[in-house]
Amino acid sequence: MTDLMNDLDLVAARSSEATKIYGAGETEIRALDNIDVAFPKGKFTAIMGPSGSGKSTLMHCMAGLDDLTSGKVFIGETDLTELNERELTLLRRSQIGFIFQAYNLVPTLNALENITLPLDLAGEKPDDSWVDKIVEVVSLKDRIKHRPNELSGGQQQRVAVSRALASKPDIIFADEPTGNLDSKTGNEILEFMQLATKDLQQTIVMVTHDPVAASFSDQVIFLEDGKVVGDLVDPTADGVLDRMRSIGN
Repeated sequence: MTDLMNDLDLVAARSSEATKIYGAGETEIRALDNIDVAFPKGKFTAIMGPSGSGKSTLMHCMAGLDDLTSGKVFIGETDLTELNERELTLLRRSQIGFIFQAYNLVPTLNALENITLPLDLAGEKPDDSWVDKIVEVVSLKDRIKHRPNELSGGQQQRVAVSRALASKPDIIFADEPTGNLDSKTGNEILEFMQLATKDLQQTIVMVTHDPVAASFSDQVIFLEDGKVVGDLVDPTADGVLDRMRSIGN
């Protein structure tokens, strides 16, 4: 990770002394405690840690959905802490993709319309060849005219993942993206997210509590009590589980 900090051309997003404090005095909670972390371009990174370790807080602050108490976060070379709310909104719309546990699809729109919706709202024309490639990789070609209620949960999450990719964002943040899916369907989504980094050169950062989900990533970053306590490259489910067991011991 230190090497990445020294070669910012390889970094999609990073934090510097990121600190997030809730409350004050005896009720103070230090959700993030002086975190330096970097997420490499074109890679799939998982963030793991016990409940309350700061996983979701880190993701929300990195994505500009929440403010730091102190420190800085960068998407590319842009310092999010220097942006006003309008500038943050424009950056999130143009440079960041989001995948959540809830699919957040519009029920009256078909799959294709849901995929291109963020671009339509921004008044931008989708890159049809790029969207076609995503739809092909995610195996939705024969379901593209179907509305959400005509799709399975796995197909709906494929639409949500495709929507995140459609604007060619600099980075995609995924919060427990397979949490509502059975293991077979969840693994299919994770395999697609792998493909998105390898074949489509996307950058994905995923918060998860599941060692099997984390094993699909290129690297895992472990948090405890708001601090980075380790990382694991080319993880296996067993390796992740062993590392999680050692945290706090």
